[in-house]
Amino acid sequence: MSSVLYDAQGPRAKRRNILYTALFVAVLAAVGWWVYDGLSSKGQLDWIKWEPFFTSSQPYTTYIWPGLQNTLIAASLSLVIALPLGAIFGIARLSDHGWVRGIAGTLVEFFRAIPVLILMLFANQAYSDFTDVSSEVRPLYAVVTGLVLYNASVLAEIVRAGILALPRGQTDAAKAIGMRKGQTMTYVLLPQSVTAMLPAIVSQMVVIVKDTALGGAMLTFSELLSSVSPMSANYGANTIASFTVVAVIFVALNFALTTAASWLERKLRRGKKSTGAVVHASPGGGLETVDAEAATADHDRTG
Repeated sequence: MSSVLYDAQGPRAKRRNILYTALFVAVLAAVGWWVYDGLSSKGQLDWIKWEPFFTSSQPYTTYIWPGLQNTLIAASLSLVIALPLGAIFGIARLSDHGWVRGIAGTLVEFFRAIPVLILMLFANQAYSDFTDVSSEVRPLYAVVTGLVLYNASVLAEIVRAGILALPRGQTDAAKAIGMRKGQTMTYVLLPQSVTAMLPAIVSQMVVIVKDTALGGAMLTFSELLSSVSPMSANYGANTIASFTVVAVIFVALNFALTTAASWLERKLRRGKKSTGAVVHASPGGGLETVDAEAATADHDRTG
């Protein structure tokens, strides 16, 4: 039996796939055993090294929770600023004015080409030399600035690509009913492209959360990952256990983020399938949103 995407497997192909699967499972099991044996032989899996994270709340309240708060603060601020900034520059790159496209394109390509860590280091030095920002909050400012500059440029390309991916007929139809370019972008193109852009935007949100750790590594920003060192030094927690707990928290945080975004994407897609709203030009020159079913019923009555 064949499918649209591939032909049905024959007996030899089935045996080959079973063999490949068995080899992969065997290699994976061997690697897992090698890691387990290495950790066990060095005493890294002894209960005494993991006990503080299961029997006491001190590692969480004293070290992990403050670091997680700073991670969430930096990621939230970066996201709130980078999203609208990226949308503005993405739309600017589609402008009819060449000088607008040129400026927006130059800024986007410039900041997209620079590693985010270098942007953080430059921002930290700039805040130190040219502002009165205190040394206590300067790392937060530097981390947020670096994340905003880099991720806004990436989001600008996501927005531009999402809009360009729409069929040309959408723009032509909007022009046919008298919409201006700004109205076409606001009422037609952006609402339709949001659903297509959402997976890429969520991926960039995950990148923002993870990149906050760069500030802890280079700028003494006390985020989640940087809590491992003082926790190991002052509390006596095992380093590998500490890294494992922090990694689990990062995984849970990013999984919650992607799950919420997937739910939002499904809701948006269902809303687009179920809605009957139609945007058209009003006699006064503005725009009106009319329910399609009501418009059809009115047309039948009058027509």
